[in-house]
Amino acid sequence: MTDLYETSVEPSDVLDAQRVSDVRGAVEHEDAQRLHTLLDPLHPADIADLLEQVSDSVRAGILRLWKDGIDGDVLSELDDSIREDIIDGLDAAELAVAVRDLDSDDVVDLLEDLDEPQQEAILGALDDAERVVVEQSLSFPEESAGRLMQREVVMAPEHWNVGQAIDYLRRQEDLPEQFYHMILIDPRLRPTGYVTLGKLLGTKRATPMLEIAEDSFRTIPVDQPEKDVAYAFNQYHLISAPVVDADDRLVGVITIDDAMIVLDEEYEEDMMRLAGVGEGSLSDSVLDTTRGRLPWLAVNLATAIIASLVISMFEATIAQFVALAVLMPIVASMGGNAGTQSLTVAVRAIATKDLTTSNVWRVIRREVLVGLLNGMIFALVLGFVGYFWFGSSIIGWVLALAMVLNMVVAGLAGTVIPVALEKIGIDPALASGAFVTTVTDVVGFFAFLGLAAWMLL
Repeated sequence: MTDLYETSVEPSDVLDAQRVSDVRGAVEHEDAQRLHTLLDPLHPADIADLLEQVSDSVRAGILRLWKDGIDGDVLSELDDSIREDIIDGLDAAELAVAVRDLDSDDVVDLLEDLDEPQQEAILGALDDAERVVVEQSLSFPEESAGRLMQREVVMAPEHWNVGQAIDYLRRQEDLPEQFYHMILIDPRLRPTGYVTLGKLLGTKRATPMLEIAEDSFRTIPVDQPEKDVAYAFNQYHLISAPVVDADDRLVGVITIDDAMIVLDEEYEEDMMRLAGVGEGSLSDSVLDTTRGRLPWLAVNLATAIIASLVISMFEATIAQFVALAVLMPIVASMGGNAGTQSLTVAVRAIATKDLTTSNVWRVIRREVLVGLLNGMIFALVLGFVGYFWFGSSIIGWVLALAMVLNMVVAGLAGTVIPVALEKIGIDPALASGAFVTTVTDVVGFFAFLGLAAWMLL
């Protein structure tokens, strides 16, 4: 009878459920050869995904059986929490092999979130020159261009021609694995332009390099926040950009792959914070996940209590008209959803710098008008619902007016609150949700019950 892990799987670069199951089987049966057959063809990103999907015991088995399989590219792709466990499971020789061929920016990325003993283990695996370069990068502020850049730079004097540049590149034995531009520098090591490799190879040898320099050239200050770096890459369609120190001297280069990772992380972080789940991952433990979510659930509890206090102000009205207890969640719920829609648009626009002081009032006006129109549409629907359900035209009018009011307030709050928080230096993605929910709940209940008390009593 054929064991599960012996299922025929053609070597490919595809990670699927069958392959993950086969890997578990190979580990269970201590079959190192089968494990190599399953894992060797995979892309480092897929190997990282697999290591994140399996249990701790299976992961430990993979490390034990798949000797020399974990390289620097796999470590770079791993989630932070898993990465620490993997590094702890590698001996010094394996770690040295894993990080030896990484660019300096990838080594810095590995080191940033590790404990000091693990940092020393990786630094000890580097040669002296590489160690100095990495330690210099770590001296820059966290989440800055200095941490993001790689120190391996391809540069040439600005007075060279194409032929000299090509001959220079052909003579080099340690060029970066990936680069897109040749950076031109003056005698003081200040970048003055760059030339794409395509133009370099497609231009006559006698042509001066400055004549074919790109118009998109711009430099990045070494202390610039990485989110601003990512914005510049996205805004100006950059492929790479030189990084300069306070004296405008070239110290490194940032490439588009690193900038796009930052953009993706910023987007993911905003979405997670809007949902009140922080920066957790699927690899986090139950206690870590609970600890991360608890504060925001506590905030939501506080807002719910505030809303309940508003309801308690109208106990007598609700006691006389039970229909109000049935209908009042509708207004608050619709307002909350509308507020979340406006909030999401506003937070994303702030992150991409599309929402600025020059257009903020136009955006606020638009969201208020959208809230008004949606409120009028749903007010019409709910007016008939209130009338035909409870046989009271007054209840229909109360529902309709409260809906219009709360939808307008939702559009206003969903835009104004994140803008105001951003102005005072608070991350709008982190705190806006609780404020908007409170406003829409309180206004929704107060408007509905207040109008009911006024019109029915």
